[in-house]
Amino acid sequence: MDKSQLTEMTARRAADSSDGRELTGDDISRVLDLLFGSVEQAGTIAEALKGREVVTLGSFGSFQAADGVASFRPGTALTEYLRDQTR
Repeated sequence: MDKSQLTEMTARRAADSSDGRELTGDDISRVLDLLFGSVEQAGTIAEALKGREVVTLGSFGSFQAADGVASFRPGTALTEYLRDQTR
């Protein structure tokens, strides 16, 4: 799945949500760029990792950097979901 597919899928899910808030594909694309960065500008996750912080996204997982290399450690909820072990 590339960024445009991720954006489109997320926009559809936002449109289907019951909270009444609308998010366009452009809104979601901008958020992804702000979080993960683009060619022109680092995102907030990259900036935090460069500042030697660990970025934890709830039970989804965490990003960390060591010796200039970024890595992702999946959280328990994500691992259980991928293994069809959700509660």
